[in-house]
Amino acid sequence: MASLLIVDDEPSICWGLSKLARQMGHAVSVAASAEEALAAVETWRPDAILLDVRLPGMDGLAAVDQFRQRLGSVPIVIMTAYGDLPVAVEAVRKGAADYLVKPFELPAVERAIGRALEAASPPAVPPESPNRPDLAADADRLVGTSRAMQEVFKRIAMVAPTAACVHLRGESGTGKELVARAIHRYSRRAEGPFLAVNVAALSPSLAESELFGHVRGAFTGADQTHPGLFQRAHGGTLFIDEVADIPPALQVKLLRVLEYGEVLPVGGTRPVHCDFRVITATHQNLCARVSEGTFRHDLYFRLVTFEIEIPPLRERREDIAPLAEHFLDLLAARNGCARPVLARQTLDALEARPWWGNVRELRNALEHALILARGGPLLPEHLPPPMPPAHEEVDCKGMLGALVRKWAEAESLRDPHAQDLYARFMALVERPLLETVLQRHHGQYAAAARQLGLHRITLKRKLQSRP
Repeated sequence: MASLLIVDDEPSICWGLSKLARQMGHAVSVAASAEEALAAVETWRPDAILLDVRLPGMDGLAAVDQFRQRLGSVPIVIMTAYGDLPVAVEAVRKGAADYLVKPFELPAVERAIGRALEAASPPAVPPESPNRPDLAADADRLVGTSRAMQEVFKRIAMVAPTAACVHLRGESGTGKELVARAIHRYSRRAEGPFLAVNVAALSPSLAESELFGHVRGAFTGADQTHPGLFQRAHGGTLFIDEVADIPPALQVKLLRVLEYGEVLPVGGTRPVHCDFRVITATHQNLCARVSEGTFRHDLYFRLVTFEIEIPPLRERREDIAPLAEHFLDLLAARNGCARPVLARQTLDALEARPWWGNVRELRNALEHALILARGGPLLPEHLPPPMPPAHEEVDCKGMLGALVRKWAEAESLRDPHAQDLYARFMALVERPLLETVLQRHHGQYAAAARQLGLHRITLKRKLQSRP
């Protein structure tokens, strides 16, 4: 049995967490403020602390340092309903054992308590660089208050201090490069270079030279030695976008570079040692490319050590308003004009759009409106027409419809007297749908149920009842 200290000013949260902890077999003490909790630990040492960020008086992040002074390496789980990237990064830097976003599912809390109690010491914290940018400035780069973006912030904060390769998955325009830059900014390599390359934009004949460099005389026109991107990223981070498009011949060479940290330039005879971190991204399904045989499975496992999925804007509509305000501030400053007023009906129009082009499309739409408004308020008629869905989205829907029709025809022919065709079809497709949406929301039943249009209990019952 372990002893837990729960620090939260919401009685309902304390009651629920206390009940869960006692069901797990642990003893529980509760404090409504950081000051009350710090007074309690003067004479008692808990095995783990669950600490809310927003508290009356001293806030939770400030209290972490006080707990460290009194208790050393006691595991601390940070809880917040107002998570953003600076909060997540600061929590990890201060050695938080875990980071929970309210409202949370009790199984997630149970797992966090279990991990905290198993932790012998807090995670390693990178030394603070004197030239590191202010954490608050990062809000100008990655904006989002939704639960989905808070999960992204949490994963950035957890992986940034490590040396792991990171793979970013998300649709075009979701901000994959911004996430890569944030990982670099909060890493131990923050003082080193950050270089970005889009593989799809490279000429096939020059891709190898651009990535790995070449020596003088390696080919016609190579008048001097040219260091590749891996060499130029020495001491820093190389972000490879659209990595799924890298040619098969270069995949072998990339695998060797990642395994040995050595680059052999085109035409060279001696490998060059480089120290870099690789972050990759693609809007494609990399697993499908592996299954098709167009992407090496060993390279896939080398690159996808840790994956962050960036949700499309249409799945986090609560972020549209803060993103719009953020972009208008930037655009007004860049154009040297007064900050325009965003009319309520314009914001309603923005929130109603599907945003197939994601955050990039939103920014472009606002810049278009800013030009037409000519200093006046931004009105719906100033917005450009919405972007149509990508071809692959249309093709996917068409393929699904065609498959359903084929299945229905085949089943009708096989058993023309059947009276349960609908039930058989639902049994076939419902579970993959529910599991996929639940997985996209990282096991959070409440969020998955909202997207599905189901009650959370209904979703759980459906998953538990079907084999």
